[in-house]
Formats: sequence, C-alpha cells, structure tokens
Amino acid sequence: MTRLVVLDIAGLTPRLLQHMPAVSALAAQGFQARLNPVLPAVTCSVQSTLLTGAPPAEHGVVGNGWYFRDLGEVLLWRQHNALVGGEKLWHTARRAKPDYKVANVCWWYAMGADVDLTVTPRPVYYSDGRKEPDCYTWPPTLHDELTTRLGPFPLFTYWGPNAGIPSSQWILAAARQIFDEHRPDLTLVYVPHLDYEPQRSGPGSPQSAREARRLDDALRPLLDHFRREDATVVILSEYGIAPVSRPVDINRALRRAGLLEVHTQDGMEYLDPWTSRAFAVADHQVAHVYVRDPADTDAVADIIAELPGVEQVLDEKGKAFHGLDHERSGELVAIAEPDAWFTYYYWLDDERAPDFARQVEIHRKPGYDPAELLYDPTVPGVKARAIGQVARKKAGLRYRIKTVPLDPSGVRGSHGRLPQDPQDSPVLLCSRPGPARDDIEATDVKDLLLTLAGITTP
Repeated sequence: MTRLVVLDIAGLTPRLLQHMPAVSALAAQGFQARLNPVLPAVTCSVQSTLLTGAPPAEHGVVGNGWYFRDLGEVLLWRQHNALVGGEKLWHTARRAKPDYKVANVCWWYAMGADVDLTVTPRPVYYSDGRKEPDCYTWPPTLHDELTTRLGPFPLFTYWGPNAGIPSSQWILAAARQIFDEHRPDLTLVYVPHLDYEPQRSGPGSPQSAREARRLDDALRPLLDHFRREDATVVILSEYGIAPVSRPVDINRALRRAGLLEVHTQDGMEYLDPWTSRAFAVADHQVAHVYVRDPADTDAVADIIAELPGVEQVLDEKGKAFHGLDHERSGELVAIAEPDAWFTYYYWLDDERAPDFARQVEIHRKPGYDPAELLYDPTVPGVKARAIGQVARKKAGLRYRIKTVPLDPSGVRGSHGRLPQDPQDSPVLLCSRPGPARDDIEATDVKDLLLTLAGITTP
C-alpha cells in the first residue's frame, strides 16, 4: 500500500501554475487534469465532495455557511465534522484496511472527525474578549509537539489584512513533522496562500504571480522530501479565483423591496432573519436566498433576477439540476455573472453598520466578506492604528481594530460559480502517471485517491 499525501492548494489554477515550476514538475512525472468542481465552488462544499464523492445535496454542505433554521441564525465557518454527511474517504479505506491511519492538517470540518491526527486553527477566546492565536489538535499531545518546534499557529496571517505566507509555511512544516514522526497512510494538507492576493489584486496581477512563486519556493523542499520517501503526492484545488469588478448588494435590494428586516441596538442595525420575508446568505459568487412564505418565492426571484450582476436564479428544479436540493439550501440560489460577486451588506447607511462590519469577524457576519483581506484606505494611518490596538490588547486593555473597508470596490477576485475560463479553473496534479486523465469530476476524486492509495474496497 502506498503512502498518500493530498495537498489542497486553495486557488491553484493553470494561470498561477506557470509561475510554480516545483509544483508543475509533479505533473511532468505524473499527470495534470482539470478538476470540475461542484456548485458552489467554495471551500467547505468542494472539500466535503472531494472526501465523500457526493454532491452537496447528499453531504449537506451547501456553502461555507447557511441559515440554520432550527437556530434562527446565519452561521459560517462551523468546524464540526458531523455537519458533513456521507461516507468519508477514510471510512471507505478502513473497510479494506481497518488500521488505515489518517492525518488532517487544516482541511475544513476537522474537529470531531474520526481520524488519527488532527490540526486545525483554533484561537484562544479569553473571557475579557481577547483572541490569541492557537490551534486545536488530536491527540492533545500533538499540540505541544508542534508548537514547541514551530511556535504558535500564526492565526493573523491565516486570514485578514495581514494574511500571507507565514501561515502556509507553518502548515507545511507541521505536515512534514507529522508525516515523518507519526507516519500516516494518508496526509491531508490545506495550503491557503493563493487564496489571498488573487482576491486582493486579481488572479492575473503581478502581485499574484509573485505570491505563486513564493509559495512554490516554500513547497519545493517538502515535495522533494515526499519524493525521497516514495510517497504518492496529489495536489489539487477546490476552485479557481476569477477576476471581478462588480459587487452585487443583494440584501440591500431585498431590504428596499420591504422583504428584509433589521433590528437596532446602540444605533447599529442587525439582520433579523426571524422576521424577514426574504434575505440572502452571500458566499462569494453564490447566494442562498431564504424565503419565509412560499407565496413570496416567485416575486423574490424576479427582484433578484433583475439585479445587475446576477446571471441566474435557481428554483427547486435548478437546485436539483446542480445537486443543491438540500434542506439547508435557500428556497432560491442566486449565481453571479462571471465578473460579479455578492456582498452581505444589508444596511442602507454606513453610519448604521454594526461595529463588526469594520473588523475581521468571520463568525459574526451573516455572509462572506472578502474586504476583510484589505486595509480601509479611508482611515488615516490605518496600519499604525492597528498596531497600536494590538499593543492595547497585549496590555490587557479593551480594543477594537477597525481595518475593514465598507467600500467593496477594492476586491478584484472571487469564485463560487462554475468556472468559465480554463485558465482560472481548479486543477489536479499527481506524481504518478496512472490513472491519467484530462479532466476529473470533484465527485470522482475520492475513488481516484483510493486507487492511488492501493485500496480495493469490498
């Protein structure tokens, strides 16, 4: 049986591969294929499909988040593996080999997964509101094994305006340490670095090419090490980031139509999903639209379809066609045009925006906010101010870091819809020549990985 390493490099595309000779060399000894993702082409949905072989209609992960009807809350970036239905890759492998050993290094829904080794970002949330970088591991002893050598997980370079190469370097070092010392049969590694600059400046920008080269340099020694250890390496991506220039304020349109409700506290407006007749959970280029009364569905669909930047609105039939007909999905699903993406904004006056809108708050915002990758250019000395607030935090004082712009026009890349340009499509590279193919469906990746691992299932 072959040891298998699967590197999920978020945002990897043919456009960026041309700047990554070490990664491209993998395909020279094996093969490269276009990977056809599921809709929505976002992290949580596609990763769940890769590991189960099922579409969102079956595994239930209809986006990076959704409206939890039983809680009355929009929640993104949940972490527990029980949210993912279906038989995972390691369950299938263990039917043939009960002691099949699996390590998950930062793939999503890691917590609670019945694998042998787990590492996932998990801040320390102190009672006074402070948040400090850290990670969760299983077994617990793995935490000190990693942080003693590598230092704390660099959370503030994993997401936010300072997101950059240190977080990916830490993850790659952790993966090598686990691979060498714990010797898993399957090592899953999530590498986030190419998710950042293509959203900030566009996938074809000189800055994105530079960051692709930096990541390639970081990957080269690890790939050489896996080659020396005779491991089979698969590199894939969940999506490709395409250039965008048009934000679509879908919730503001629903509010102006009298369908979306807010409640106010301390002068700040908060989405009220309980009383809203319709609202959207924006997720890059896809938005789940939840409609309380079925009698409103057609009218809501018409309002959304007329918005500039909206390509399509899926009803029940459309959701079924795309494998999105799950109870967690919205009654409607909006898909943006190729150069557009959806904001989560629901307030009509920036003076009424909630305080979390100007901060990196992925768990409080009722939708995805790529502007968290940017510094607000309207705030004088914003970087210096952010450093000052960090100093206040370290001194144990209350702090509020306002770095995120409320103007979304600075976002230059997005994803989520099915890719249109092959240069901006996800890819799969393998260090072994067979079973080579020109393209592969995301739903077929699980079986491919089992074959590469030498697993024959009963």
